[in-house]
Amino acid sequence: MKTARILPLLLCLSIGQALADTPINLSHDATPNVHVSISNVKGAVTITAWDRNQVEVGGRLGDGAKPLAIEGSASDMSIKVQPQGKSGWFSWNSDTSMSGTMLEVRVPKGASLDVDVVSAPLSIDGIDGGKIKVNTVSGKARVNARAPQVNVDSVSGTIELAGSAGKVALQTVSGDILAPNVGDEAELQTVSGRVRVNGGPWRKFNLSTVSGDVQLAGGLAKDGTFAVDSMSGDVQVTVPSGLSAILHASTFSGDLRSDFGTVQKAEHGPGSELRVTVGGGNGEMNIETFSGDLRIRKQD
Repeated sequence: MKTARILPLLLCLSIGQALADTPINLSHDATPNVHVSISNVKGAVTITAWDRNQVEVGGRLGDGAKPLAIEGSASDMSIKVQPQGKSGWFSWNSDTSMSGTMLEVRVPKGASLDVDVVSAPLSIDGIDGGKIKVNTVSGKARVNARAPQVNVDSVSGTIELAGSAGKVALQTVSGDILAPNVGDEAELQTVSGRVRVNGGPWRKFNLSTVSGDVQLAGGLAKDGTFAVDSMSGDVQVTVPSGLSAILHASTFSGDLRSDFGTVQKAEHGPGSELRVTVGGGNGEMNIETFSGDLRIRKQD
């Protein structure tokens, strides 16, 4: 009798496990510069570029998700993980009944990507020529690509940009921004994460941060603009010895040191300021901190 009761239970468990571990095996012919939209709520997303004019999707589909399909045409397609049905009033929390999906996607090297993830780490490797746009909530976003434009918007995950990008817009609330090779335009924002960025020569560079430390290294293009605004983090800026710019730097309650010009202390109260023309003064640099130390260095 006990065996008769246990066997149905084991069978149910086996079926549940199988449903939670459904393999994905999809493919679709694609143009070399196809635009691919990818959406996943839970799990992970790994995107790798290859030499084939084809989009291929592997991985595992989470229990509670609708059957996955590649929708669209050879030049514009989408891959979206969605829950099977509605749960709760007015579909609130419809993803709670869906377990994590692991997406492993291969795309042509010249593809452009538009990726939305919620609670899923994201990795992109090998894109060469296509634009990349990412929105993520609580997962790390790692992008290793050669792209004319990269936009990443994150809430609580670190943004790591390897490879090279001509124009970037990176924004995070509580994660770090790490980008060793940023091209001629950069728009960076963070609240409580550290920033480590190299690149240039920058035609336009803007950085705003509240409580994270900042390390920047790079030069200005001719007539380029460079602006940094920091509230409570330390800032270090390293520029080439051949810099040509009008440089203005100030701090309210932090220490200001510079390899260019002479720092002036405020006559009354705290604060320091620096105004100097470096080289031919062909660009403009404005660096301001409130309560963090500021260091402007000349590259050796």
